[in-house]
Amino acid sequence: MSEIAREAGALLMEFYRQRVKIEYKGDADLVTAADRASEKLILERIRTRWPEHDVVGEEGTRIETGADYRWYVDPLDGTTNFAHGFPVFCVSLGLTYRGQRHAGVLYDPTRDELFAAETGKGAFLNGAKIEVSKTPRLADSLVATGFPSHKRHKNPNIHFYHVVTLRSHGVRRAGSAALDLACVAAGRFDGFWEFNLNAWDTCAGILIVEEAGGKVSGMKGEPVEVTDRNVVASNGVIHDEILRTFDQIFTGRDLEELPDPREYRK
Repeated sequence: MSEIAREAGALLMEFYRQRVKIEYKGDADLVTAADRASEKLILERIRTRWPEHDVVGEEGTRIETGADYRWYVDPLDGTTNFAHGFPVFCVSLGLTYRGQRHAGVLYDPTRDELFAAETGKGAFLNGAKIEVSKTPRLADSLVATGFPSHKRHKNPNIHFYHVVTLRSHGVRRAGSAALDLACVAAGRFDGFWEFNLNAWDTCAGILIVEEAGGKVSGMKGEPVEVTDRNVVASNGVIHDEILRTFDQIFTGRDLEELPDPREYRK
């Protein structure tokens, strides 16, 4: 998996240096020739080595025969960043076995950082073992989140962003859910949450967080199945505090209102 991710990452960098032509899918989801070329390469490598495996890719690959092994492939997580020349993107390869996360690899080609994990064997960055942070309180934590590329006005996350910004040391929004999860695993972030993700965004990253000693759940603390769309990840220490904060937001308790820009202008 690592070899395939590195090869796909090298291909992405060739396109990145050329500032590849941007195309569009849907309202605002950017697609590039790089997305498609990367997924084509990854699919070819998987089919050559493991022709019996199923594959689900963001750019349309659907091989679903009911095989025990299934790959969830994001050939370029952080497409908008990539298309604008912002160097935060990665290749994400997640492998499940009978519906359970089994192995995951994330490769950031701009930093040459490869995150990898296998069930029960720990998490690694470029071969060195990594662990989540030990930050004890949300107030001391640096956390991350993300917003959808379209229909942002229908997403509730601005309210969560506002509240968590006030209650933490800061919230970052870098534009790659997979790399955000990797940063939790490496102790760079203490927590991460996002709504409406896809399995190819999270399959590898969730396993890497868990194998690094972190905790991942849904918004109410429930287990996250492979195809679940809402994710909270943390170092484990602040997880309950994050969930309590989210419960307050969902129920509208003890919240500060968003500031009125007209008052600020005065």
